[in-house]
Amino acid sequence: MRTYEETVNFILDIPKFTTKNKPEHTRELLQRLGNPQERFKVIHVAGSNGKGSVCAYIDSILRAAGKRTGLFTSPHLVHLEERFAVEGKPCDRELFIRCSEMVARTADFMARQGKPYPTFFEFVFAAGMLVFAEMQVEYAVLETGLGGRLDATNIVKHPILTVITSISLEHTEILGDTIAKIAAEKAGIVKAGVPVVYDASSTEASGVIEACARRQNCPICPVSSDKVKILLITGKKIAFSFDSGYYGNVTKFEIPFVAPYQAQNAAVAIQAAACLAKSEGISCDDVHRGLAEVAWKGRMQQISPEVYFDGAHNSDGIDRFLEAAAQISDEPGILLFSMVKEKDLAYAVRHLLGRGNWEQIILTSIPGERGCDSGILREMFEQTAREGGLAVKITTIEEMGQAYAYALKAKKPGQVLFCAGSLYLIGALEQIAGGME
Repeated sequence: MRTYEETVNFILDIPKFTTKNKPEHTRELLQRLGNPQERFKVIHVAGSNGKGSVCAYIDSILRAAGKRTGLFTSPHLVHLEERFAVEGKPCDRELFIRCSEMVARTADFMARQGKPYPTFFEFVFAAGMLVFAEMQVEYAVLETGLGGRLDATNIVKHPILTVITSISLEHTEILGDTIAKIAAEKAGIVKAGVPVVYDASSTEASGVIEACARRQNCPICPVSSDKVKILLITGKKIAFSFDSGYYGNVTKFEIPFVAPYQAQNAAVAIQAAACLAKSEGISCDDVHRGLAEVAWKGRMQQISPEVYFDGAHNSDGIDRFLEAAAQISDEPGILLFSMVKEKDLAYAVRHLLGRGNWEQIILTSIPGERGCDSGILREMFEQTAREGGLAVKITTIEEMGQAYAYALKAKKPGQVLFCAGSLYLIGALEQIAGGME
């Protein structure tokens, strides 16, 4: 039996971005493991942005209703076992090791038969399903990885609900170069007759999702952004109104976040709860309590007074980050930033400079092949600033810990420091800042 560190290193050594295996491969892997994914009810969630937050809201609402839950999300911020939380907490490490060993043995046997080895995501998904089965969860909230139609999680045959969050351009080389094409991939999780809750902010995406749902005779529950009204934003919470059409005259809700986009994510989760209310026994009080008690790190998370972390990992995430930053402070702030190579860096740089309000931008690097070199980022920022006639101090510090220490020292009293970009950056900063052990 491997130690915890050996298990983590073994899994992390599995290539993450090689050619995907077909869903049939994942299905066979899970079959050989006893189909653990069939031992609990599944709420399946796909989308470009907000799907992790929506999963966290739904999980918290279910727990408030007295349900025993499993929450499968990605990526992890610090520890691999964060990806499979049971009852709101990362799974026990001994169980994580044991379930990982079961997957490894099965994968080795399949490889000896000439079958492909599981991808990184396939492996952790299989391990997560074993964890949930061992812990006898009643409900599992599953977040897809990349896409939906061909995602490893899509081998689940009979979810009780499918949820699709906001759609934006992402991984266009894989998912397609239009909103409609990406929406079609995400809508691949829709199953015959299963209700579909979806973020209806995009007309183009909504049309694709609705057409897919009609073909499979699925009830649809759209969540339009014009039905979500923010009533109050403080430094600690958002109060907003949303009518799900189920909970009578109760339309006011509160969430412990400061980013305006979280109101829309919460509304999607409320609509999901409303769809399950009668069959699964979820009351309006459960919804209120679940929303109030939700915890989701790295999404405009206040680490300390005037210091925020946000995983603005793609173009839409950058837009939402800037909207939230403007709500928090209208004074020039400090930005610590980095991103991975495959994202739209030009968009991020252009909008961070054009719409942000910064006294100084500090650039750092994410270790590994995926991280964008801070020197390249600096060239992009400086060129864009020159072209726009913008005067902003740009500093490059390669090592993240040193960059964070410098940012804290540079921050003046009353000034806000925002650390944003890839979730890999946020995960590293969580450890550096002491946010996670």
